[in-house]
Amino acid sequence: MKFAIIKERKNPPDRRVVFSPEKLAEARAQFPEAVFKVESSDIRIFPDEAYKALGFEVSNNVSDCDVMLGVKEVPIEALIPNKKYFYFSHTIKKQPYNRKLLQAMLEKNIDMYDHETIVKKSGSRLIGFGRYAGLVGAYNGFRALGLRDGLFHLPKVETLADLNEVKAELDKISIPNIKIVLTGTGKVAQGAKEILDHLKIKQVSDALYLTTNFSEPVYCMADVMEYNKRTDGKVGFKQEFYKDPSGYESNFMPYAKQTDYFIAGHFYGNNAPYLFTREDAKHPDFRINLVADISCDVDGPVASTLRASTIADPFYGYDPKTETEVAFNAKGAITVMAVDNLPCELPKDASEGFGDMFLEHVIPAFFNKDERGILKRAKITENGKLTEKFSYLQDYVDGK
Repeated sequence: MKFAIIKERKNPPDRRVVFSPEKLAEARAQFPEAVFKVESSDIRIFPDEAYKALGFEVSNNVSDCDVMLGVKEVPIEALIPNKKYFYFSHTIKKQPYNRKLLQAMLEKNIDMYDHETIVKKSGSRLIGFGRYAGLVGAYNGFRALGLRDGLFHLPKVETLADLNEVKAELDKISIPNIKIVLTGTGKVAQGAKEILDHLKIKQVSDALYLTTNFSEPVYCMADVMEYNKRTDGKVGFKQEFYKDPSGYESNFMPYAKQTDYFIAGHFYGNNAPYLFTREDAKHPDFRINLVADISCDVDGPVASTLRASTIADPFYGYDPKTETEVAFNAKGAITVMAVDNLPCELPKDASEGFGDMFLEHVIPAFFNKDERGILKRAKITENGKLTEKFSYLQDYVDGK
């Protein structure tokens, strides 16, 4: 079995990689029957020389490999027929902009495994960059706060070497007496929590958060059953909500009336209630004036997220009265940070963390007859057809 670390070709360039040189050497030691080859890249966070120094072949041609390991979408013209590919394809939610990519993979007889579909039997994801999205997203929110209110100056994450430098910059600032709500409990939310805890901001219970005024900054983590409720007044259940959220409505307004800074670290499922609407944001008691929307569902559950922002220009303002975009520091506006590729700002740490998970969960499946069913569950296409699990994508493929 021959694996290739492929060059990232999507624009804007992404410097992340599935395996750092050290982690790839670890994979080779664990699986001596595997061969690992690296496609030459001038943008990767780890230079070609770092792989060569550990004895890996670096080449412009990886067509002799069986399994291609990448991060972002592969341009159609760069796809090699009859191979196995791993990358974030952004097709499983029927994203219109990638329909042609899925069609091309079927035509080229490619076995496609999406990093998002590498899951446990329960459906929870095994690998991803979620923690790093949470870390960078929460930091960026504080950076916006400092800039907007003239409190402190935090540098951009992309100018810092690694997570240790990010945390060192946070050690230089003090946070004013604000209330912060963080939605979610998964990897994204845990990454954001890491930043809040590093800043020594106190975590309080929902009950205290909703009823108490504090003399210091505090935060609370709100899970899906805290900010949603059943419309019939009965007690809600998380699993029931995930299966069918149609009998639920948002219960986020009590938080919105008590919150200055909202960090959206939740996963938003199809047909779930919006957290707050444009009408909610007009309410005189609506207090939120800063949103770090890490989930970044545009024109969706967080009304102020009008568009994704960029690493180069991460902030904009949302005027609740006119429902339009304004300057991020405009009077009366909600300041929005909605960068949709946050882990790209920490490419070294994000790549190292990703490699840990990939080596633990995915590589062994190629050598233990996929005993945990990881590859079987993750495979989207095979023999020029959609697999049974992903047959719901057929109308998307057909352009319907």
